[in-house]
Amino acid sequence: MTGTFANVGAILAGSLLGLVVGSRLPPGLQERVLRGLGLIVLVIGVDLGLAWRDTNALFVLGGVLLGGLAGEALDIEGRLARLGDKLQSWFARHDEHSTVSEGFFTASLLFCVGPLAVVGALQDGLTGDHEALFTKAMLDGFAAIALTASLGWGVALAAGSVLVYQGALTLGAGLFDSILTEGSDALLSMTSAGGILIVGIALKLLDITDVKVGNYLPALLFAPAIAGIASAF
Repeated sequence: MTGTFANVGAILAGSLLGLVVGSRLPPGLQERVLRGLGLIVLVIGVDLGLAWRDTNALFVLGGVLLGGLAGEALDIEGRLARLGDKLQSWFARHDEHSTVSEGFFTASLLFCVGPLAVVGALQDGLTGDHEALFTKAMLDGFAAIALTASLGWGVALAAGSVLVYQGALTLGAGLFDSILTEGSDALLSMTSAGGILIVGIALKLLDITDVKVGNYLPALLFAPAIAGIASAF
């Protein structure tokens, strides 16, 4: 859990710094910071999404489509949004224009969707190698600064999402030891699917469209599962 604790600490520290910086920025600059982060997230998502070049693109296509259908049926996006709204009602009940819900929701998706969250957590649990999560902690820390400067302190609440999500993967890492091995079709498919979801987050940050990335989260399970089933035959 060392890597996850470092990741959580970096998000909290970045959020604190973002609050200090954001309070001194005029709204126009806050928007520029958010759009700049969106552009960077878009490039990262495209780069990761192209991992399907080293595997079968149909695994990723099937995973994203089936994941979207499952997520829509489960209303994952709605559930996450309602959780964010509940947190907002607890912490900002007197502020009609609070962005606590948006900050928590957007940051939780950004910090948890990427393949580093999964691979790093599994490495932490299986071998005690924290390097991937330390790298993710640095990236998330900088992202937290930019997000908090634009969306407020609700971003810091996403540290709880990271703790639960990555912590569960680390503690249950032994279940995935033989599946998500380095260079396997399953891992490459999951990486590519994660990259596509990150592109969706970028589109929202850039205020282009809201593709409801939360409803596509099951793609991170379906894509490697399809690859694993195909490799068995």
